[in-house]
Amino acid sequence: MSSPSITIFRGFPATAAYVWSPFACKLEARLRFAGLAYKVEQGAPPKGPRGKIPYIALSKNGESDAEMISDTTMISEKLVEDGLAENLNARLTPVEKATDAAVRALLEEKLYFYQTYERWEQNYYTMRDKALSALPFPLKVLIGQISYRKMSSTLYGQGTGRLTAPEITKLKTEVWSHIDALLTASSRKRGSGAPEGMFFVLGGSRPTEADTTLFGFVASGLVCDAAPETRKIVRSLPTVMDYADAIHRHYFPDYEHWDDGNEGEK
Repeated sequence: MSSPSITIFRGFPATAAYVWSPFACKLEARLRFAGLAYKVEQGAPPKGPRGKIPYIALSKNGESDAEMISDTTMISEKLVEDGLAENLNARLTPVEKATDAAVRALLEEKLYFYQTYERWEQNYYTMRDKALSALPFPLKVLIGQISYRKMSSTLYGQGTGRLTAPEITKLKTEVWSHIDALLTASSRKRGSGAPEGMFFVLGGSRPTEADTTLFGFVASGLVCDAAPETRKIVRSLPTVMDYADAIHRHYFPDYEHWDDGNEGEK
């Protein structure tokens, strides 16, 4: 079987750098953990199969028509089903699989909404100008207001929008504290087969699906100018930073580091 052709549409201009979307960073980590080459393009939510970022175009065996796939979990499952990527969780015990799923849910179903509030409610103009940078100003204002109302409605319906800003900060900090505690324990029992200096969230010698999600949230949080509070929290956790730095060095050596050009924020 020839190597597949994969293009990731991340919603931001294509450069050798992390983007603000935690799910786009998660997807890139998943492909790099699998050793799969890919290209990146900007794309746009309306063009994706599920109306959201990220999504991929996948061509196998020289096929001319690419299959468009959305949702990072569905993409990972598709790659495994087609024999293009190893099942990262295949060697886990039932309890480890449950822990892996719990970590992903903590980040994707809780932290995501706290950070969405920070970006779209507390730092709206910074988020709007970056997310809609390709649009001319009048259209940016219009689409920005539509996006803001949609985000606010989603947050209110989900529950985060019913909380006060201090309450959200407290909950967000608690999530990162839980992650830091888990990584601290994992670093002490790191698997003997892990690359030098690396440790993974479940303490094994290889990454699992939880690592794709966690790295995605750390990397995007560190580069997102619309999430200054998140950046400050993450930077205050040395073990989390060591974890992310090691993955960056081993799997993303071609990408700009989050400290590049931000020396004053270290």
